[in-house]
Amino acid sequence: MTITVLLADDERLIRSALATLLPLEGDIDVVAEAGTGTEAVAAFERLRPDVAILDLEMPELDGLHVAERILAQAPGQAVLMLTRYARPGTLRSALRLGVRGFLGKDSEAALIASAVAEVAAGGRYVDANISAQALIDDCPLTERERDVLRVAGDGYSVKDMAKILHLAPGTVRNYLSSAIQKTHTSTRHDAARYAREHDWL
Repeated sequence: MTITVLLADDERLIRSALATLLPLEGDIDVVAEAGTGTEAVAAFERLRPDVAILDLEMPELDGLHVAERILAQAPGQAVLMLTRYARPGTLRSALRLGVRGFLGKDSEAALIASAVAEVAAGGRYVDANISAQALIDDCPLTERERDVLRVAGDGYSVKDMAKILHLAPGTVRNYLSSAIQKTHTSTRHDAARYAREHDWL
């Protein structure tokens, strides 16, 4: 049975190569290609492929945001993430969203095709090197502190952040204060930037 695939990557050369090679490695039909996160979401909504292969770094919307939108519409959708840099925080964020596959961008086409088949069948495929790095968790922030910093990085006021996160403004301030202390910074924007640089968000 042929597996339909959406392939999203802003690097045209890599995208074209994978679109050519993947069908040669298995019963895979690349039904759509996308060069930006926005295009990827639109293509998914239009075609609903069996598997969405997403590059982590894309213009407009990155792979995590695309995965979040796709999985909000179709919980359980098979999503396979490709990345050039195996960051443990990114892997944890992806798995929390429901992404089922995670591979290095330099993986052989045969390995990517194998992972596509695995996630299409309902399984999970995480590259051994990436999963080994993900075992190292040096983030001192709680999940709620991470949530607050993610929103803080977008420049919202405390009042707006409280609405977005469904928390009281005082609670948001407490989480921000704690996160600022843990990151040894002086403002919430600096704390958010520091956390992103350390791949904690």
